[in-house]
Amino acid sequence: MKALLSVFDKNGVVDFARELQRAGADLISTGGTHQTIADAGLPVQQVSDFTGSPEILGGRVKTLHPAIHGGILARRDDPGHVSELAGLSMETIDVVAVNLYPFAATIASPGVTLDDALENIDIGGPTMIRAAAKNFPFVAVVVDPADYSWVAEKLAGEGLSLEERRRLAHKAFQHVAYYDTLIASYLRREDPEGAFPQELTLAYHRVQQLRYGENPHQLGALYTEPLLGYASLASGSQLLGQEPSLCNVYDMSAALESVRDFMDRPAAVVIKHATPSGFAFGATSAEALEKAIHADATSAFGGIIGLNRPMDVETAEVVARFRELESSNIDAIVAPGASEEAVAILRRTRRRMVLYTVDELGALPAGSVNVKQVPGGLLYQQANTSPIDREAWRVATRVQPTPEQLSGMEDAWLLMRHIRSNTIMVWDEAAGVTLGIGSGQVSRVGSARIALEQAGERARGAILASDSFFPFQDSVELAASYGIAAIVQQGGSINDQASIDAADAAGISMVLTGERAFWH
Repeated sequence: MKALLSVFDKNGVVDFARELQRAGADLISTGGTHQTIADAGLPVQQVSDFTGSPEILGGRVKTLHPAIHGGILARRDDPGHVSELAGLSMETIDVVAVNLYPFAATIASPGVTLDDALENIDIGGPTMIRAAAKNFPFVAVVVDPADYSWVAEKLAGEGLSLEERRRLAHKAFQHVAYYDTLIASYLRREDPEGAFPQELTLAYHRVQQLRYGENPHQLGALYTEPLLGYASLASGSQLLGQEPSLCNVYDMSAALESVRDFMDRPAAVVIKHATPSGFAFGATSAEALEKAIHADATSAFGGIIGLNRPMDVETAEVVARFRELESSNIDAIVAPGASEEAVAILRRTRRRMVLYTVDELGALPAGSVNVKQVPGGLLYQQANTSPIDREAWRVATRVQPTPEQLSGMEDAWLLMRHIRSNTIMVWDEAAGVTLGIGSGQVSRVGSARIALEQAGERARGAILASDSFFPFQDSVELAASYGIAAIVQQGGSINDQASIDAADAAGISMVLTGERAFWH
């Protein structure tokens, strides 16, 4: 048995080499890996001695040789292959352990150049991996150091089963596909036509298995982008609570994205089923959270809290008070950091409550995308992160909105990007809090009715925001009956004039944004 080891990550390779040798393997290696194994006192042959050819082009070509790939690809059950190798004095290679140049780490480095990136694209490594994985019935291919121990144990004993070899091959092909996807993604960054390539692959790395998927009988896992350069739930750290479910993670992410756009002031949101039940600003995080919870205290039961400031003692005490005085649970919290004292309070408040922290929040980077899966396909779009252009807004009514109302409309319009359409929201611009949210309904007037009934008397003098146009004036007339003072909506319906006339009749100011704020 011959084993070829060529790894950039040297962790565990000496122990693996030692166990392979005990199992009867002759070791072959390259460059730094050869040196590491030799320094450990193990006999190991240089690839150049095995092939009879020196490394050339500064090491760019060392394993790209018939002696290597013939030894890996030869079928042991094919007499012609066996005879041909013998005639060429070539030997079979039975174990291939390879991991690749750190392309992801290279392109994540500040000031990386194109030359730096190109030099860290591994060629020989992926070629050997693919060859070994193609011939997995006869060759064991190992790309993950976590597999060294059990593979060596199997090879020293009863050998690897065909199913175990298949599993290693699947992992190997996936590893190379991930690596190549990183390279393709990097090279298309500067390509003006690269945003929506004809063939699309996405690279993600598993962070953790989840307690369950959307329902307890479904499995689920959380994956992260390999080059994540901004604060995200996928790169967060869990400080408290039970292992999260898919719904917990999805709702915490929705909470984080709801407060991300408002970093100029403390903001808090309570999320239920991926949409806000209450959102508020405050002079402090504690004040913002108190207002967000009591915007709809009933729906806050079992909710997910998101903050855009670190969790401090005062804010943790709001959570504890909500549980103690109103016998209401919070399932999870996500914030950009948390003090030790705040964590201690939350730990005492509810044992199972999940607390995630992320890095300091900032705007999503340019070029961010949304990915949505449909059976048999994928929807891939630009994220809705464009700044609001107030210059494009048009006042359509005789009554003009006040500067305060216009500022409140902008806040409401940004927030609606994170609420499921159809969305109607009642917003108190003076207090900086949602009064009612109607979302996910099949008719706009249905959403309006939910939002206005929730707001009740508090709707008098408030702003009503609609994430699209009004196809009929009924929503405007309903808003007028609750005393709404101002409306912001997309405009563009063939019935715009009827809605404008209804607003004029009620003395309501109406602003048309000229853009839609859907979030399905």
